[in-house]
Amino acid sequence: MKIWEEEKQSYIRAAMERNSAEENRRLKEELDAVDWSVLEHIYRKETVNERGVFAPLSAVERAEIESRREEFLALGTDAVRAGKVGAVLLAGGQGTRLGLDRPKGTLNIGISRELYLFEQLICNLKEVTDAAGAFVPLYIMTSHINDHDTQEFFAEHAYFGYPKEYVKFFTQELEPACDYEGRVYMESATKPAMSPNGNGGWFGSMVKAGLLADLKEKGIEWINVFAVDNCLQRIADPLFVGATIAYGCQSGAKVVKKAAPDEKIGVLCTEDGRPSIAEYYEMTEEMATARKENGDLLYGYGVILNYLFSEEKLEEIADARMPVHVVEKKIPYLDTDGSHAKPDAPNGYKFETLVLDMVHMMDDCVPFEVEREREFAPIKNLHGVDSLDTARELLAGCGIAL
Repeated sequence: MKIWEEEKQSYIRAAMERNSAEENRRLKEELDAVDWSVLEHIYRKETVNERGVFAPLSAVERAEIESRREEFLALGTDAVRAGKVGAVLLAGGQGTRLGLDRPKGTLNIGISRELYLFEQLICNLKEVTDAAGAFVPLYIMTSHINDHDTQEFFAEHAYFGYPKEYVKFFTQELEPACDYEGRVYMESATKPAMSPNGNGGWFGSMVKAGLLADLKEKGIEWINVFAVDNCLQRIADPLFVGATIAYGCQSGAKVVKKAAPDEKIGVLCTEDGRPSIAEYYEMTEEMATARKENGDLLYGYGVILNYLFSEEKLEEIADARMPVHVVEKKIPYLDTDGSHAKPDAPNGYKFETLVLDMVHMMDDCVPFEVEREREFAPIKNLHGVDSLDTARELLAGCGIAL
């Protein structure tokens, strides 16, 4: 049965009753392109969020990194020079919380000069490629909302000096949004309401965009995936790549020492013996406050959404269905009478995959400690914690002219 034939799909059916024949033809095309099996996750949403048994995971700490610097650096630099390392920038978000109705990466983080978030990330990458004498292929994941603006912005700024032929864009896959009864919302007369499928969907979206062949052709063996909002992070970092290779692991995660037991940051640990991430709200007070003999927190290393994955292992897990998280959200929609509704409270579900589940699908993971003052300056708000203000302070502290 087609979804528009289901009696309960009142939003779709109401739109079709109002539509012209041509509008309905276009709508049916849109509806036929969606995998509606995702709606079944509503009925098992509690089991997806059930977690196993957490245990601490020791990190490769900065003292060890310093003592093995030459070894790690040589291994990682060789991999970059050999073209074995690619990078994926997760840049699908808008800067709405920052007062910007444009892609988040177009935010000007400078004070006395223009310095864009995208620009700073490219500068960070160029530090690595200049030292290695080889460029790293960069794949930028956009969304259906900001793809055009993002590509245009890079073109306008001549890719901030990075060679255009090493940059490819792809859009994140979408999933339908529905009310609590599984009735699919409509965005317009000819489109169902759709939303990005979460930060765990990046590799699947690359594959769907036809980029697997490009990875193969280039001989990429390692993919460094990172989020747009951390303006200080190092990308395709040879030290990080080298440590992951030296440890013989399938993945690595950059981590920082937690500032306090209650810091709102996910913690790298194991879950049922496999690498995993415990979100801050999932940790019991006992877990959050437990300490080692030396006084350090037992669960003391927070992830900063900068991961390294074996491309071969990513392909292996690509066919396995990642857990789908059913998340309550405020979803604007077209009501059954054809008027636009913008709710001020959650009114339904979106469906997301999370990168933490991707980590859990790996056999092992190297937690690689970095200095937060030099590599962790997330911009989530204009002011306050993790804001443009705090990021500017950190950038200035690293000697970056603003």
